[in-house]
This record gives sequence, structure tokens and C-alpha cells, in this order.
Amino acid sequence: MIDAAILLAAYLVGSVPFAYLAARVIKGIDIRTVGSGNVGASNVFRAVGRGVGLTVLSLDILKGVAAVLIARALDAGDWLTVLAGFAAVIGHSWTIFLGFKGGKGVATATGMLITLLPFETMAALILFCIVVAAGRMISLGSIAAATALPVVHLAWGEIRELGVRLPTLVLTIAVAALVIWRHRANIARIASGTERRFSFRKGESL
Repeated sequence: MIDAAILLAAYLVGSVPFAYLAARVIKGIDIRTVGSGNVGASNVFRAVGRGVGLTVLSLDILKGVAAVLIARALDAGDWLTVLAGFAAVIGHSWTIFLGFKGGKGVATATGMLITLLPFETMAALILFCIVVAAGRMISLGSIAAATALPVVHLAWGEIRELGVRLPTLVLTIAVAALVIWRHRANIARIASGTERRFSFRKGESL
């Protein structure tokens, strides 16, 4: 029973649609009807402004952090802790509060991963920044970082000669698969050369 409660709590934390709430309260718009249509921070940058966008980004990251801390506070084991973190990402991507439609999960996944795997996540974030700086496409940066994450996790385990724990390895692979799946439309636009490029006023949702 406690395991199910932890997962439900993590999902509900992840489901809080900060991007939707911020756009609705501050500007009176439905974030799902403007820009990319996704309930994410960079769409808020374009529709509402950079200050609100940064606030939403921070809150979405904290959802992932909170899910892991909830599990740890309740003495969850490795598997339950990573499942709780992933449940928050699922909540962000398919929030119960908006008819199971949400953002792409990158920000919430970042918060969850940096709590569990700080070195690997920072390495992936550096790659994300490099790719975005070079191509100004958040989607491409997100895909590159997510794809690199399991590789970095394995490499870091070998470097430390400690190996990797199966729960976290499975988690990095699952996050990579989810991020790629959620960006499948972006991948098609990147391939066709029609993907929108990010600025503080315009961008794809995280």
C-alpha cells in the first residue's frame, strides 16, 4: 500500500501544470493554444515572458526533485525511488489535470536525475547547452542529452570501477526513450529543416 501511495504522490506532484497555470493566471491564455501547444517552460517564454518562463522551468525541475525526496523520506528502496522519479515525469507529460496532455518531460526529468545521478546529469546538461548554443533548437539539445545519458552513466561507472546499479541504468534508458518518443514530431521537423529555433521569445516546450 505504501509503495502505491509513493508512486501516486510522485505522479500527482509531477502533474501540477505550472506552465498552464502561469499562462492562465498572468496573461489569461491557454498555453495549449499558442506556440508549440505544449505545456512547458519554453512555450511560456514565448507566450508570457522570460521571467515567468524561468520561474516555470524552475518549478518543473523541482517537481522531479520533490518526487525523489518523497521516496527517500519514506525509506523507499532503489527501484521504488527511481520509479517515483519516473512517475513524476509521466505526470508532467500526461497530467491528470489537463486531460492527460502535458509537456515533454525534460525539465522534470532533469530535476529527478540530478537528484539521483548528479555527475551524469551535469554532463548531459553541458551537452544540451552546447547543442542548443550551436543550433538554437531545444528539441535537438534535449534529444542529444537524453541519448547520451545512459552512455555517460555506464562510462562513469567504469571510470570509478564501481559499475552501475541496474535501477538507475534502466531509468536512464527509460528517460532517453521517453524523451525521444515525446520529440518524434520535432525529429521529423529537424530532418525536413523546418524545426523552429529557440530564442527568449520563441521556442519549443520543455
